[in-house]
Amino acid sequence: MVTIKCRNVTFYNIQAILFDKNGTLEDSETFLRSLAQKAARLIDAQIPGVGEPLLMAFGVNGNILDPAGIVSVASRRETEVAAAAYIAETGKGWFECLKIARQALDEAEKYIGQTPSPLFVGSLEILKYLHEAGIKLGILSAATTDEVQQFVAHHQLSDYIQLEMGVDEGPSKPDPVLFLQACQALGVEPSATLMVGDSVGDMQMGRDAKAAGCIGITWVGNLDNVKGADVVINQLDEIQILEE
Repeated sequence: MVTIKCRNVTFYNIQAILFDKNGTLEDSETFLRSLAQKAARLIDAQIPGVGEPLLMAFGVNGNILDPAGIVSVASRRETEVAAAAYIAETGKGWFECLKIARQALDEAEKYIGQTPSPLFVGSLEILKYLHEAGIKLGILSAATTDEVQQFVAHHQLSDYIQLEMGVDEGPSKPDPVLFLQACQALGVEPSATLMVGDSVGDMQMGRDAKAAGCIGITWVGNLDNVKGADVVINQLDEIQILEE
């Protein structure tokens, strides 16, 4: 077990750390903004007038992406449902709305490509550093498991990451069952596992699962995005191992 220190907070007897992907390890802002813009345009082409309010609901304002908005933190399924709800306001049937939303997001993904976004500066180094200290590492993301696996493979992180877990058909963040399932898969107790993420949902999930601690990271400096964190950092290298 390892002692971890972040700023003025110390976490004892840590065996594992779970990281969010988008906005934590991966600088996905450009990809997510482009995805939202393309999907909104595709939907607006079929149902004029829906695109602009939908884009705002997605969390996109001009070239600014809200890190707490739908496309930043929601699962793919939740994003589809949110888009469908806006389409449903036009009077279309619910199943048709879901189909339109799903097809638009699928087409938008194909258009902008599936290549994972770049790592944030320091992501690879911190994963190596923690792995070499004997800490089990996993990714627990609101993206699909397939997207998590693509991310790990693209950035050649498989030597360090022991769990690649996304949200597919089951529960979504902040349901603590996701954290508990991840800990079970890693063979560790939640009380010996830290959660590192950039959203309120990550923090709530970790706290409700009785994690050893929740580390919020805000590259943009907005503390509201990680309410509930035990400690807030601005760079991943603030996660430090205390030598025994």
